[in-house]
Amino acid sequence: MIVQWYSNLRKPVYTYTFFVCLWGILLFMSIQYHHLPDYSMSDWVMIYSMVAAVLILEHYTFQIPPEGHRLSMDSSVYLAALFSFGTNLTLFVLALASVVSFMHNRAIVWWKHLLNFSAYTFMILCSSAVYSWFGGTTGAFNLQHLTAYLFALFIYFVVNSLIIGLYYLLLYKGRLYEIIKGFLSDVVFAYLSTLLLSIVLVIMIVNNRSFGLFLFLAIGMVLSHLFRQLFKMYNEVTEKANTDLRTGLYSHSYFEEKLDEYMRQSREQGQPLSLVMIDLDDFKKYNDAFGHPKGDKLLGFFGQMVKSHCEPKGLFAARYGGEEFAIIMPGFAKEQARSFMDAFRKQVNDTPFEGVEVFPHGCVSFSAGILEISRETYDKSQLIDWADRALYAAKAKGKNTVFIYGEESRLPPMLENDIYELEQQVKIFLYKDVYTYKHSKRVFAYAMEMAEYLKLRGEDRRQLVLGALIHDIGKLEIPRDILNKKSKLTGDEWEIVKKHVLWGKEIVSVTPKFKDLIPMVEFHHERFDGKGYPNGLKGEEIPKQARLLSIIDSFDAMTTERPYQETKSYSDALQEIHRCAGTQFDPELAAQFIGYMEGKLSEAEAAVTAEGDHDD
Repeated sequence: MIVQWYSNLRKPVYTYTFFVCLWGILLFMSIQYHHLPDYSMSDWVMIYSMVAAVLILEHYTFQIPPEGHRLSMDSSVYLAALFSFGTNLTLFVLALASVVSFMHNRAIVWWKHLLNFSAYTFMILCSSAVYSWFGGTTGAFNLQHLTAYLFALFIYFVVNSLIIGLYYLLLYKGRLYEIIKGFLSDVVFAYLSTLLLSIVLVIMIVNNRSFGLFLFLAIGMVLSHLFRQLFKMYNEVTEKANTDLRTGLYSHSYFEEKLDEYMRQSREQGQPLSLVMIDLDDFKKYNDAFGHPKGDKLLGFFGQMVKSHCEPKGLFAARYGGEEFAIIMPGFAKEQARSFMDAFRKQVNDTPFEGVEVFPHGCVSFSAGILEISRETYDKSQLIDWADRALYAAKAKGKNTVFIYGEESRLPPMLENDIYELEQQVKIFLYKDVYTYKHSKRVFAYAMEMAEYLKLRGEDRRQLVLGALIHDIGKLEIPRDILNKKSKLTGDEWEIVKKHVLWGKEIVSVTPKFKDLIPMVEFHHERFDGKGYPNGLKGEEIPKQARLLSIIDSFDAMTTERPYQETKSYSDALQEIHRCAGTQFDPELAAQFIGYMEGKLSEAEAAVTAEGDHDD
């Protein structure tokens, strides 16, 4: 606890708070020490009445800029006490009101009570000094002392603005001039009304004592309520200006403004920050099929899902434009962001929506690009461009996936041309069976990860990675009505599907440099127990890379969203692979794949836990 307190104290904002509190208390004690309370019964009645008035008016506080700051009419009571009874009684009222407020509002951290008390002490003492310097005297209102009243009010306002401005300067950084300028432009009317009311209260107190205070309190409560409504309307107008009405998310322009703020906070606090760009997959196809009104409903549906998923985590979500969205993720490193977005992606896939049958997957889906922002990066437009590149990489990988900017295949350069050439062949599926195209791209991505995890090199790596990309090429020969059939296949149809491995073998055989991939295409449906197809190979009769591809292929098939087919979670799919190890799958390779995937899941869970701790 002491170490944490000392560590916080070294931060500028906490250092500032400490010294404001220290000097405020010392000034209060130095003045009150030589002026112990010696009041008449009438004075005590007035003191208690003022304390009650302060507490009631504190209850009727209203929100004012900057964010997190609130104003109440209690300053009118303190200034009226200063003008009518002097500094000592005013500070005594402040002390009593602060003690009662602290006892009643335990939800507010103790040092904020102390900071509030110290700030009021400074404001009262500075106003008192100026009031006396200009010849002001305590007692009834005297028009000849108008200059003293006005300058005392002015100094009270200036000291308050400086104390608040310096605090928010250290908390959020920026320039003091800009902070105070924005502060004054938004709240000056409310502040001046509060301060001028103190003169009204002086007149009412002197002439009517407690009854005058009661009347003023009624007026103050009404004005506080009116100011509450005024700033509520102000906030509503601001919120509408910053909100995209169709989706309920923040607007593009507000996103750009907040990105600067989050980048600055990330650098100052040393916390990770990720930016996510999202694009709804095949949105134009939905618009063309059902028209723009239905398309707008889809945007609103997706926007509300984004909002409900992001708000509990304190993330900033905006509609970037069209069917594109953006999320700012403070406290999230790139892997945490990937885990979060993958979970959200599956939630979106599993949520029904009218007309999703026009989508290739039969469900709503999106592609997302993630960029972890480094502390040295200042160019906002470049950051958005990089996140966009990651987004388009995700779309190039088959859509309905999440991609991190900067991820590389780490394959030898000589394979780049081979990968490109095979990708062009796989793209033929886009006209016939989009699911197979996307499945091939995902299996290819898993194969690259496993090749790195198992430290495969040379021909082993080449065979696994390229074989994964091309393994289902034979499905090009399967009739479209069978490939896209939603209900269960008949026996004859299943026999046709099983032939895709032989047709694939024939296609690959045409190109001599890819003949080494034939085992991957022909044998990825063989089983370790010999009950697979097409040849019923068993155990190590099946090439090792084909045995590994069989596991990867099955894992993606189990965890991929498809219409009319219940999908498994990653954990459930790994349990299924474990259950089938030794029968369908090579037990050693299955254990290695499970170990790798469980490591990824553990990292994701740790990231979520760390994120929860950060939120606390």
